[in-house]
Amino acid sequence: MAGAFPRRPSTAYRTAGRRALRVTIAASAGFYVLLYGFGRPVGATYALFGAIAMAGLSHLPGSGRQRAALLLGAVPVCWALITLGTYLSVRTWSAVVGMLVVGFALAFMAVGGPRFAGAATGLHLMYILPSFPPYAPGSLGERLVGATLGIALLIVAELTLLPEPAALPYRERAARAADGAARCAERLRSAPYTLPEALRGTARTLSTELRSSQVPEAERPAGAGLRQRALAHTGLAARTLLGRLAALPPPAEGPDCSAGAGPEAGAPGVAVEVVAADATEDPDALRAVAEAAKETAARLRGGTPDGRAHARLRQVRRALTTAEDALPAAQRRTAALLEVTDAALAVSTAADLAVRGRAAATPVPGRFWYAGMRAPQLWWRRLSGHVGGRSVFFQNAVRISLALAAARLIAGIDTLPHGFWVLLATLTLTRTTVRETRTTVRRALTGTLAGALVAASLLALVGTDIEVYAVALPPLMLVTFTLGPVKGVGWSQALFTVVVALVFAQLAPATWQLAEFRLLDVVTGSAIGAVFGLLAWPRGAHDELRRSVAVLLRIAAEIVVATTDRVAAGGRRAPVLTAPGSRSLQHALVMAESAYAQYRSEPAGPDTPPAGQDWQAALIAGHHTLWGADRLLVPPEPVEVPPLGRRAAASVVRAGDRVAARMLLTSARTDPTGDTAETPLPLPGPTHPGLFTDAPPGAPHAYYATMSWLASLTADLVRLAGEPGAADTTTERG
Repeated sequence: MAGAFPRRPSTAYRTAGRRALRVTIAASAGFYVLLYGFGRPVGATYALFGAIAMAGLSHLPGSGRQRAALLLGAVPVCWALITLGTYLSVRTWSAVVGMLVVGFALAFMAVGGPRFAGAATGLHLMYILPSFPPYAPGSLGERLVGATLGIALLIVAELTLLPEPAALPYRERAARAADGAARCAERLRSAPYTLPEALRGTARTLSTELRSSQVPEAERPAGAGLRQRALAHTGLAARTLLGRLAALPPPAEGPDCSAGAGPEAGAPGVAVEVVAADATEDPDALRAVAEAAKETAARLRGGTPDGRAHARLRQVRRALTTAEDALPAAQRRTAALLEVTDAALAVSTAADLAVRGRAAATPVPGRFWYAGMRAPQLWWRRLSGHVGGRSVFFQNAVRISLALAAARLIAGIDTLPHGFWVLLATLTLTRTTVRETRTTVRRALTGTLAGALVAASLLALVGTDIEVYAVALPPLMLVTFTLGPVKGVGWSQALFTVVVALVFAQLAPATWQLAEFRLLDVVTGSAIGAVFGLLAWPRGAHDELRRSVAVLLRIAAEIVVATTDRVAAGGRRAPVLTAPGSRSLQHALVMAESAYAQYRSEPAGPDTPPAGQDWQAALIAGHHTLWGADRLLVPPEPVEVPPLGRRAAASVVRAGDRVAARMLLTSARTDPTGDTAETPLPLPGPTHPGLFTDAPPGAPHAYYATMSWLASLTADLVRLAGEPGAADTTTERG
């Protein structure tokens, strides 16, 4: 008997069903009230398509309350788009120009994050709908009322009908990571000075939960404002802190730690002294890290800590910066502790900015370059940074705006019936790669043909019996918006073809030819989308990611060489805004990160990367390059740094040249325009005995801090190349 009952619907069906119910109720209620209650067919059309555009054909992320807030903010934008589309439809040329400009602007707004990107399709439709004849500015009021009613009903439905629970906020994820870092630091204060496997696994889990791919779209801190940037910085710094703690070497013990430190360093008295120092100073640094991490977690959860832990951590970091010791093992430990405290300070500072915004204490210049900027400056920097052919956001905006403008021109010149459907097909079927567009169009045309046959049969059989269409429309809409997102574009186009046939059959007498017009319009719109998908960046983010990573690594290699040269030469250091070359590397990181985000959303191409290749390791290498250069070259206050000794300087420069050379080789192999062999060269790991020479006797702290930084960059390059054994550190370092 148990087999006679249907299985519980999958999560995808339940999610799509809840959304379909909200769209159906909002769209059909507004449509029927205005059409049959007030006799306003124009207003009814806008009420129906307003709800469908903003929920059925768009992907608004978040919970019901979050989507309702986004819809409420979109209402004035919809008014402006409907008004503009109404008046620009007076001539075909003005409608085409408006489609080009507005289409680009709405698509380019995706640079603001997932919420803007999710609303873009719906806002496009709110402009497309009034941009076709008849030119009727006298009906503008009815159009605005209809669209407002449809969106208002949708807002009510989002708030009341089957609301989903809110996802875990990113601030809470960051707070949990800070708590985990505090536990790790406390555990590392006592023997055996390593993390047990259970705690190490917890750290990996907490780090993974902060990855953008694991965070719901509505909770990702992807905005351009100060608080959003600071919150994203908090997550990245927290992941770095967890990785640094997991990789922290134990304190130096016994005579073995004196290897390479000179004959006098191996004396028992010296070894005992080092152990005693580690026993008192190292736990003190880790205690400061733990207290600062707890303070950060409390601040992220809405508490108001006094900041004493942050101040104490700054003092500890300053003491570690000036610490000198004769033993290489102790120096390496100090350099590793400095990286831990630096990451903990970054977490604390970024969290303070994320919570208090401009009211937070202004951090020192460097990685927090955005702290002193106002929102218009930050948004301008975000927008201007993506204006150019190397930005995937710019590419997508150009592709879709040109396609929509061409579709509007063809629909206007040929006076296609229901030309709105042409642009709707172009908008919804054009993809970021020509390969994906071709597959989507093939399935969409098959579905549209099947739907047109069903719609034509229905119209021929029912004729002008409007009551049948009125009764059938709501359940069909419910089925359409439930099955479409799960079954794919073929099912979606087939069912939606029948839906629009039932809608227009109620607005005016219709024959079976309405289905023919629908098929013709979809074929035209999909063909236009396919052409522009072929002409405008046909490979999408696949090539752009490789190109962006190649540029990033080339700039990073330049910074590595310049930094190691300056460390070796010494000289005066001043608290400038950033280290030399940082602005170029920051821009390269922005380009690579946006390309990586789109790359993850695209299906795999015919030339997939080698198994194990980790693109995110390149992004982390870029961040590590920035942070390390700032840590080594940008002090909190002016200072005169003595040059390294001859052997130490030669060792640092040689190691920096090796890391830069590997970056350049990886860049050349990654660049799609190059001709370097694809077979990756084996890269030694960061602990390989031949990678870095032994420490010269009497090397200062700056030497060990620089070598520790270069070792972390080498680990990132090993991960990027997909070398065996590199995956073990993925979640710790990435």
